Amino acid sequence: MTSTGVLTTSTTDTREPPMRRRPSLTLIATGAVSALLLTACGSATQDTAAPAASSAPSAPSATASAPASSTPSASASPSTSPSATGETMAAGAYLTKAEYQSQMAQRAGTKVVYFFHASWCPTCRATEKAIEEDGIPAGLTVVKIDFDSETDLRKTYGITQQHTFVQVNEDGDELAKWTGTISGADIKAKTV
Repeated sequence: MTSTGVLTTSTTDTREPPMRRRPSLTLIATGAVSALLLTACGSATQDTAAPAASSAPSAPSATASAPASSTPSASASPSTSPSATGETMAAGAYLTKAEYQSQMAQRAGTKVVYFFHASWCPTCRATEKAIEEDGIPAGLTVVKIDFDSETDLRKTYGITQQHTFVQVNEDGDELAKWTGTISGADIKAKTV
């Protein structure tokens, strides 16, 4: 016993084993924020792979307006880089609907994903921030679609909540649909 009346033992080591690592505060905070944001924007994760439907439009309508929020800052250039197999792959891009319509030919050969985004959605804002900070992987084109104004596209793809992603082929046919991804790498990992 010590003079303060607290019993201590010198044979017990209270330190963690040297090989065990604690999760970083960033990882814990990211998980907590993600969980909170998902509940704010609908927590149901929807993963579907659908056969190509011929009734979908080939591309978003040129007459509809671009999303009202600021222009995404991720790479919009159609530059290419060689892949590990020697073939060239277009640099990743995060584009508004209008930008995508003007670059469709240049973005051919990339995986195209429509991101149904709402400016009032905290999860959508978190995804956009992650995309702007980390960029989009090569071979992926993410097209920001305004959830509130693009009602025809929402009907076409059966979108019922913001923060939904729809992968489309070159004819605009749905290939896959899901919610819940945050970064460009996460989006590419969900594509088919």
